[in-house]
Amino acid sequence: MIPEQLLEKVKQIPASPGVYLFKDAVGRVIYVGKAVSLRQRVRSYLADAATLSPKLKALQSKMRDIDYFVTDSEVEALILECNLIKEYRPRYNVNLRDDKDYPCLRLTGELYPRLEYLRLSQKEARRGARRAKADKNKSGERFFGPYTNAGAVRETMRLLGKLFPLRRCRQPLTGEPSPHRPCLNYQMRRCLAPCRGAQAVSPEEYGALVKQVVLFLEGRQTELERDLEQKMQAAAEREHFEEAARIRDQLLALRQVAARQQNVFNLKKATDQDVLALVREGKEAAVHLFVIREGKLLNQEHFRLTGAAGESDADTLAAFIKSYYSRGGRPPKEIILSHPASEKELLQQWLRRTAGYRVNIVVPTRGDRRRLLALARRNGELKLREELQQTWQRERLPLAELAQLAGLQEEPGRIEGYDISHLQGSEAVGSMVVFEQGQPSKESYRLFHLRHTPPGDDYAALQEVLRRRARRNEWPLPDLILVDGGKGQLKAAREALNQAGLQTLPVISLAKNPEQIFLEGAALPVILPAHSILLQLLQRIRDEAHRFALDYHRRLRQRSGTISVLERIPGIGPKRRSALLQHFGSLEALLRASPEQIEAVPGFSKVLAETLYQHLHGGNV
Repeated sequence: MIPEQLLEKVKQIPASPGVYLFKDAVGRVIYVGKAVSLRQRVRSYLADAATLSPKLKALQSKMRDIDYFVTDSEVEALILECNLIKEYRPRYNVNLRDDKDYPCLRLTGELYPRLEYLRLSQKEARRGARRAKADKNKSGERFFGPYTNAGAVRETMRLLGKLFPLRRCRQPLTGEPSPHRPCLNYQMRRCLAPCRGAQAVSPEEYGALVKQVVLFLEGRQTELERDLEQKMQAAAEREHFEEAARIRDQLLALRQVAARQQNVFNLKKATDQDVLALVREGKEAAVHLFVIREGKLLNQEHFRLTGAAGESDADTLAAFIKSYYSRGGRPPKEIILSHPASEKELLQQWLRRTAGYRVNIVVPTRGDRRRLLALARRNGELKLREELQQTWQRERLPLAELAQLAGLQEEPGRIEGYDISHLQGSEAVGSMVVFEQGQPSKESYRLFHLRHTPPGDDYAALQEVLRRRARRNEWPLPDLILVDGGKGQLKAAREALNQAGLQTLPVISLAKNPEQIFLEGAALPVILPAHSILLQLLQRIRDEAHRFALDYHRRLRQRSGTISVLERIPGIGPKRRSALLQHFGSLEALLRASPEQIEAVPGFSKVLAETLYQHLHGGNV
């Protein structure tokens, strides 16, 4: 049932290009989309559920609110859509699986840039944004990637450190000499030491080195070798033979790298291409990428996708193109696809705007490009099957072992893990995490705020949690319960389950230091080797329950800290404190608020908002 307030809100949406965000009952963004006409597109999600695909039915059942942004054009809407998907990682959008773990390289935008290895996480993106805002010299940064092989990226970093002596230190450089002597890398000739100042190393000289690094990372080998040859000849003519010898060694190393790269089908033209092959296996999907520069296959990447089940091949490839090329990687002039992509013309407009030159998207039907695509698809299919096999071994095999260990008739489909945590005896909380088929089901996680258990009594706390959980008949019963602790926790859990009428529900416990598994009716614990995949699964469940409880405690500490500060301000009673917390979420957000923003909170007049602001910022707190 679609809420009435959502239906009313949709009626007010304009018929303009823009981006819309669907939210669930707790305010999480679950889907981001763009449209030429926001009103028409959003209304399509409100159709009769019987006419929708399974994915859209699930989305419709979860959406409770909508936000939208109006833009001047569809291209601007596409750019905003890419940014919002990266920020929120909505559940129902097609995304790169575990994209926050993909490595990339960042060339900073400082006067003397550095090359950094980092992960594509939102935390790093926000940290980078704060650094860029704090230092105006960092506005020209470049990103390369994402990549899927972290080891190969680190090896590239080591090679670049030998070939191109960029600085590695993080100290801010303005062109003035540093009071400290150059580091050991300068003595090893692996850094130009711009810390000596602009007179020793000018920004222009250093910039030429940065340009060479960019050419290498973009795969423009021929241009880079030509540039180095010219510099070597110029150094020899000036009789700077030591410099000429150093550049010669660079050239030799580069040519050794080029010799290991594979010529693709002896292409007549030294073209730059990305080959994207979409492959599927059941509900799983991936895109296999061949990176071809100057007619040579530089590397191949394999990206697993989430949210692609039920999506058409055209929409899936379009979503991948937006996700991949919005992360800093510079697109080549030609992108070869295994299937036609939806909104091809719009994608080409966006890529041209991103790259600064025309980018063609093609689906070949014959010739070398077709054979190249077939090769990428074959590699992608093999890689996806290999990963699915590894996933099965990592997730399903331990379930079979667990069934045998716990004496179950079949593999446990649903496992619930429990942990008890408190703040020095107070604010006791119990956490319940759920793993289904070996994977966390986070929408099923629950917290139990314990108010009746004596402080510090972990056994009684665990029993209260299990009794309260047993009363929730609308929740499916687990096939197995795992509690954090030893024999005492196991006994307490069994007593609580027996009192709740769940005598047949199996329960085990996992203790730390050393890791021991306690089973009902067994005199001694089971100790598994550290590399056991069963032990690793049980550790994941236990650690996830512990993490979930700690996250809640952080919120409690933040809330209690905010309340303690607000309690000392006259005129701010419990209702107004609650309104402030609900509106701003934290003390930090309240401290950043202006008097006008505080006045917008229900129950606050202009005078009271000004009073609160003065107490928070005038030293009276």
